[in-house]
Amino acid sequence: MGQFIIDFSNWIWDTPMLLLLMGGGFILFAYSGFLPFRYFGHALKVVRGKYDDENLPGQISSRQALSAAIAATVGLGNISGVAIAINMGGPGAIFWMWISAFVGMATKYFTCTLAIMYRGKDTAGTVQGGPMYVIEEGMGKKWKPLAVLFSLAGVLGLLAIFQANQLTAVLRSVLLIPNGLDNGETTKWVLGISMMIIVAIVILGGIKRIAAVASRLVPFMVILYFVTVLIIMFRFYDQVPAMLWLIVEDAFTGKAVMGGAVGAVMVIGARRAAFSNEAGIGTAPMVHGASKNNEPVREGLIAMLGPFIDTVVVCTLTALVILLTGVWQSTDNDGVRLTLSAFELGLPGIGKYLLMLAVLVFALSTMFTYSYYGHKCFNYLFGAERAKYYNYFYLVTIVAGAVVSLEVVVSFIDGMYAIMAIPTMISTVYLAPKVKAATKDYFARVKG
Repeated sequence: MGQFIIDFSNWIWDTPMLLLLMGGGFILFAYSGFLPFRYFGHALKVVRGKYDDENLPGQISSRQALSAAIAATVGLGNISGVAIAINMGGPGAIFWMWISAFVGMATKYFTCTLAIMYRGKDTAGTVQGGPMYVIEEGMGKKWKPLAVLFSLAGVLGLLAIFQANQLTAVLRSVLLIPNGLDNGETTKWVLGISMMIIVAIVILGGIKRIAAVASRLVPFMVILYFVTVLIIMFRFYDQVPAMLWLIVEDAFTGKAVMGGAVGAVMVIGARRAAFSNEAGIGTAPMVHGASKNNEPVREGLIAMLGPFIDTVVVCTLTALVILLTGVWQSTDNDGVRLTLSAFELGLPGIGKYLLMLAVLVFALSTMFTYSYYGHKCFNYLFGAERAKYYNYFYLVTIVAGAVVSLEVVVSFIDGMYAIMAIPTMISTVYLAPKVKAATKDYFARVKG
């Protein structure tokens, strides 16, 4: 059974998901008239709060919604995912991550615009958003099985087991083992229970507390990461243009790792980007659907900044550190350990501790937001009065994630993500003409 789950995850995240997410995303990108490029500046004005109105329906501000969505996507995918991409596909894989990000910006624009256009109400009468409500309100009751499929996959797939496992591994390898403080299984249990308590304090306060914490943590962790990387880049500043050229050149030659297999480099880059920014999976529309906004297009514009920040900015910073320090050519490490060795080489003595702090904030902020996503899916399936029980299930799995070995479980979660993408992309493409009409109307009013 375990091998079947691993094989299924590997299969569905190869050609099927690339066709669905990249192919569907490119169709939306072209259909929008390349909107992410044309209205990027307007999106920045919106996110600065120029149009916020506290009296509108919803639970949080648009900026808090973006912070919460970025908290969920900016995480271990940016630290270990980039290292895996370079390990498997060479520097050229980063170029195809950039291309995927621009395509993903269009996908996020459409999915999060729809999240405001077609909000529903849960059994308690609270306004809610997300692909399940988009499907039911926008496509009609006969499509409800798709909404149920999305929600079932969300309840099972949006657990923080992977984050708990990786955070435990980093804390042990950087802080505890070198100082003789690690006691094996006992340490895992202590770390797991500690994480559970921290996450419980935040998530049991609901989306307002999650968004408030995320909107403070996200800017802090991005600034910390920026400063650390810029210091390392300054040490190797004369090599930065050469590394950027290497990324572009290798994207079309594949010489560095794949021996000229450009197609394989493209696949690896696109796959890592899909994991990193989650465009088309359906998670971001759930949190953007809760924002105080009655302009669907405005929310979509804010949301489309997510893949840009996540993949074009943060992933590129990680990639440059790995390439500038040369660890990708001189070590057998992979994933988060490869990035750790790059930071240690770039800033001897303190680099690995700064990265550990970033991983700590990345992982915890992701844990906070994932709980909200799973809670909403559970709410849709079983009603608002029972939704609180999901949080207790979610918290227990954090301890399990810290303690157990995770290859099968991670593959299971990846498989659930893929299943979530199917209803999300079907509904988005189906309702895309509604978004295009709303876009035309919105910008006509802005010009007026």
